Amino acid sequence: MALLPILHYPDPRLHKVAAPVKEVGPRIQQIAADMLETMYESNGVGLAATQVDVHERLFVMDVSEERNQPQVLINPELVWASEEMHSGEEGCLSIPGIYDGVQRHARVHVKAQDEHGQWRTIEAEGLQAVCIQHEMDHLKGKLFIDYLSPLKRNRIKTKMLKRSKSEAPAQA
Repeated sequence: MALLPILHYPDPRLHKVAAPVKEVGPRIQQIAADMLETMYESNGVGLAATQVDVHERLFVMDVSEERNQPQVLINPELVWASEEMHSGEEGCLSIPGIYDGVQRHARVHVKAQDEHGQWRTIEAEGLQAVCIQHEMDHLKGKLFIDYLSPLKRNRIKTKMLKRSKSEAPAQA
């Protein structure tokens, strides 16, 4: 397994729409394993393929307290969402250190393939439902900050650009 570089906002590749996974095989299984390792190393609860510059419909997550229940969702489809909404603070590995409130469906049902290509339906609520919606947004090229006001988004973009300039190696 290998750690993958995570794209950081405002990288335009984060807005690319992911294509369906055509075949679940060794290549996708390796990407999923590397994504899980990267997510755990970064202390995240979810990671979409888009965030590691793989533009296919795949994400991984583990919302368990023990961090021992990894899930791989390939070609996810939202099949049901509750009318009840929940608002909570969200963050993102692609926008480190930034958190803000986002409205999400309180409960969702999603149909997806696992790392073996088997279709299953997950009925989720709480953090798991939020994580699924957040990661599925990434596959559509959408970030959680896209739900915020233009003013907040511009402030975040400015902050992230300043941070990337200060972290960039000095040029000789």
